[in-house]
Amino acid sequence: MTEPSISSALLVEPMDSFNRQLVENVHPPHWVNPEPRERYNLVILGAGTAGLVTAAIASALGARVALIERHLMGGDCLNVGCVPSKAIIQASRAWAALDRISEFGIQLAGEVKKDFGAAMARMRKLRAGISHVDSAHRYRQLGVDVYLGEGKFTGPETIDVAGKTLRFVKAVICTGARAMALPIPGLHEAGYLTNETVFNLVELPRRLAVIGAGPIGCELAQTFARFGSQVTVFEQECRVLPREDADAAKIVEHALIRDGVQFLCESRITAVSTDKQQKRIHYKKAGQHFDLIVDHILIGIGRAPNVEGLGLETVGVEYDTRSGVHVNDRLQTTNPRIYAAGDVCFPLKFTHAADAMARIVIQNALFPHPLGLGYASTDSLIIPWCTYTDPEIAHVGLYPHEAAAQGIDVDTYTHPLSEVDRALLDGEDEGFARVHVKKGTDQILGATIVAAHAGDLISEFSLAMKGGLGLKTITETIYPYPTQAEVIKKVANAWRKTTLTESKKRWLQKLFAWMRRS
Repeated sequence: MTEPSISSALLVEPMDSFNRQLVENVHPPHWVNPEPRERYNLVILGAGTAGLVTAAIASALGARVALIERHLMGGDCLNVGCVPSKAIIQASRAWAALDRISEFGIQLAGEVKKDFGAAMARMRKLRAGISHVDSAHRYRQLGVDVYLGEGKFTGPETIDVAGKTLRFVKAVICTGARAMALPIPGLHEAGYLTNETVFNLVELPRRLAVIGAGPIGCELAQTFARFGSQVTVFEQECRVLPREDADAAKIVEHALIRDGVQFLCESRITAVSTDKQQKRIHYKKAGQHFDLIVDHILIGIGRAPNVEGLGLETVGVEYDTRSGVHVNDRLQTTNPRIYAAGDVCFPLKFTHAADAMARIVIQNALFPHPLGLGYASTDSLIIPWCTYTDPEIAHVGLYPHEAAAQGIDVDTYTHPLSEVDRALLDGEDEGFARVHVKKGTDQILGATIVAAHAGDLISEFSLAMKGGLGLKTITETIYPYPTQAEVIKKVANAWRKTTLTESKKRWLQKLFAWMRRS
């Protein structure tokens, strides 16, 4: 039997059995779009996280739903983001652990073979295995009409896709974002990688340049350095992860340097040229001109919203190419019948943020006031995030400078991992937990954790903030010993110690003296 052909536009290299399975799930080559029904409660443009969650829940509630995807269902998260990146990050951590294995009493005899191609194949296998969750076939079974093709607004209540016209009561734009390009002379001609193409590699680059020291740049720079690449990071500012707590970012920077990453800070790339199979980066630093020869260049500077070609002007939806579709706190666009969710409209471009916004859209679009549910708002969202370097850095809520901008005075408490027994025993004692509270209270305004498992630990602060629980509740909570989560109780105890004021101490001293005499 002849295998189905796959459009060149949908090729996910290398086209091995794993990637064929991926494409068969998230953009089946022989998919036949359904005939449009008379009218849909929701028509959703884009089948990334925001679109998938919106479609699944709305259909489960009984709404008639159409979902349109022009490329691969699952969006960035499944195909070129969270799933593949965390798979290779974990592989690189295993490689790095070998360098420390003697600390744990293991001596390896002979040469240890490290196979980058096998690590990438493992990623492709895992991604393909997960992809059925986001597949066109599964969503059809959930009752969603799945259309593969370019969707475009054509009228006040119509969207055209692949020669068919879909009518809607409400529509949702969930088209996501793409890797941002840079206007560097010669870069396009020389060729470069982004998070959308780096996972296609089957051979390890001997020399890799990374442009940008944000989350994507730092995660992948450390990963490839641990795999054995000579990694150089270009960053205009003289610090990594500039959005994060400076002390936490410095710990991450030191970890990357220890793993072999070199940083060229306060440097500006002026041009890129090719030299046989190599790429030559021309840059300026401290008034002088330099060259760096590499095999690959990875762009990791951020994301640009996908707003082009959707016919947004036709339906009065305002947008710009930098911030994306304009929405209010209910995720409603300038056309009250059309909503947006996810990376296409929100500054925090995370899978979990897109998931949360999808639920807001469902409540506001399908159950508007006065049906009894009331409006849902993005103002109520408490969104944590994590950069998955080693150690990880995670944050939720406000930073002190953001609180100050709102006129809120804060108290800050910090506890190091080096004073947490389990972290010491695990050999993962690099980092700290830091919490910001409203001055004179235990109300948590924000928190940062830099630790091996910061992404898992930050949720305790997120839950406390969402539930209106303060540090007092944490100090009264029993944590199992020994765990790294104890750092959260210990930082809360740092606050509790400040509640024992000098006047309280004097009163207690008098009480104890009276008890001794009685």
